[in-house]
Amino acid sequence: MNHDVAIVGAGPVGLCLARAFGLQGLRVALVERQPQAALADPAFDGREIALTHASVRLLRELGVWRHLPAGEAYPLRSARVMDRDLPQELRVAPADGDRLGELVANHLIRRAAWLAVQEAPGIDLYAAATLRSIHTGADAARLELDDGTRLQARLLVAADSRYSETRRALGIGADLHDFGRSMLVCRIRHELPHDHAAWEWFGLGQTLALLPLSEHLAGAVVTLPGEQARALAGAGEAAFAAELQRRYGGRLGRIELAGSRHVYPLVATWAHRFAGTRLALAGDAAVGMHPVTAHGFNLGLASVERLSDLAATAIARGRDLGDAALLARYERRHRRGSWPLFQATRAIVGLYTDERLPARWLRSAALRAGAGLPPFRRALAAALTDASPVDPTPLQRLRTGLAQLRPG
Repeated sequence: MNHDVAIVGAGPVGLCLARAFGLQGLRVALVERQPQAALADPAFDGREIALTHASVRLLRELGVWRHLPAGEAYPLRSARVMDRDLPQELRVAPADGDRLGELVANHLIRRAAWLAVQEAPGIDLYAAATLRSIHTGADAARLELDDGTRLQARLLVAADSRYSETRRALGIGADLHDFGRSMLVCRIRHELPHDHAAWEWFGLGQTLALLPLSEHLAGAVVTLPGEQARALAGAGEAAFAAELQRRYGGRLGRIELAGSRHVYPLVATWAHRFAGTRLALAGDAAVGMHPVTAHGFNLGLASVERLSDLAATAIARGRDLGDAALLARYERRHRRGSWPLFQATRAIVGLYTDERLPARWLRSAALRAGAGLPPFRRALAAALTDASPVDPTPLQRLRTGLAQLRPG
């Protein structure tokens, strides 16, 4: 069966991308190994997603945002970065006093994206399907599913996770960095208010995060060596709550578990190429981030916006969706837009998980410097609250930079 685009992977990025292409009148084949029921009603997985203003704008434009349940998008008003060796902390807040972004549960984003896809014409879902073979050639991309179904498309997009089998099948390697740690996530109820501030707290042998939901409800994130994370996740409910209360230093008062616990290994991915012959990588298949900067899904949505722009350019100019020059442009834009944040995140993780004395001195100095530089804090806030499209012009970048240097 012929399509304009074939997308492998119906996670939130794949679904949003299918919706974006569908809104442009393209015929899309969406291939996913999960059954349709799991896509329509995804289970709670413990993950809370911090969305920047730009990501919220794109979700609104795609018609995804309106499918979120009322009251399930929580304001992220400020951020606090703390280190066990320092009494002071780095605080980041928007200049207008409103919010840095929104926090939404991952499973609700997935469900909302699924509902938006149902409204878009021209999207054919192949659920509970695995690929038997895949080939990209000069004239088309061809896929054969395990049930014998054959698909052909002008463009193939791999959006099937940081361990992408599609990427590997087409000969694109990736640098995978296993941090040797796991992330334990769950929801907690706590006695003291969080004031809608996100926490990132670097301690001895652990990293703690708090993602504020309603005033006494939050997403807790504890990063530990894998076996320690699994042992903590398996503790009895009362013992678990008491241990979290201890680890958070009593700053939240009494803590109670408010849902299921989930453990995820921490592995970062950087694909050697983001595009190939009639092929583009999107979401975690291109860039899989460590969650410490909370930008993984935001980068995934940036790939959606860049690929949507590729399609719009092809349609407007009467060019092939799989045009090599357009795909090369997408690769340049997405690599240039992702590389600084990816490397900065790797550097932060390396510095703040190194318990040697020189590293502790360096991170203390870095945190003190950041806390004492208002332009730095304003630049961080501006990056999160900027709702404009990706890839601003050099002049726009210059104006934004100069604005952060002004006092006040």
